[in-house]
Amino acid sequence: MIEELSLALPLSRPVETDTMLAALVETYSTLLFRVANSILRNPTEAEDIVQDTFVRVMEHRRALSEVRDTRVWLVRIAWNLALDRRRRIRPEQMDDTFAQQLPSRNLAAYIALDEAQQMQAVFRQIDKLPRAERQALLLSALDELNTPEIAQIMNKTDSAVRALIFRARAHLRDRLEKGDKA
Repeated sequence: MIEELSLALPLSRPVETDTMLAALVETYSTLLFRVANSILRNPTEAEDIVQDTFVRVMEHRRALSEVRDTRVWLVRIAWNLALDRRRRIRPEQMDDTFAQQLPSRNLAAYIALDEAQQMQAVFRQIDKLPRAERQALLLSALDELNTPEIAQIMNKTDSAVRALIFRARAHLRDRLEKGDKA
């Protein structure tokens, strides 16, 4: 990926910027992939989002020095790109293997299959949560962002984010306990 990005960079740019962009790719590409994959549930599409995120970074490289929190800025770009892409992807195009990638591979096949099916059920219920609750929960649980980072990404206050996560967890717990199909 670094080679692809460096090919797209103008040759007249200082070496420092190239080094900084390479460091950003090295540091954040895995996190950005998790963010995109948590929304799209399609590894190929998520990889495209990561590349598109760094293309945006290159387009706005002059503003890099003004960015206060690079991690949040990059996650917000990836998050928004993934949400835009998700609106264009039909549910049947999403990869069903997403949940199957999460369980441990050291388990017996029947246990791994059971865990994968449970994860798929959880993701189906997460998809049914109200939009803001779903987004806050995904950013918190799957992408491991803290409350201030989520608040900045979602343009909400810290207390609003905490409330969204609390409600999302409560709704999810209730639905899973009841086996809610609605």
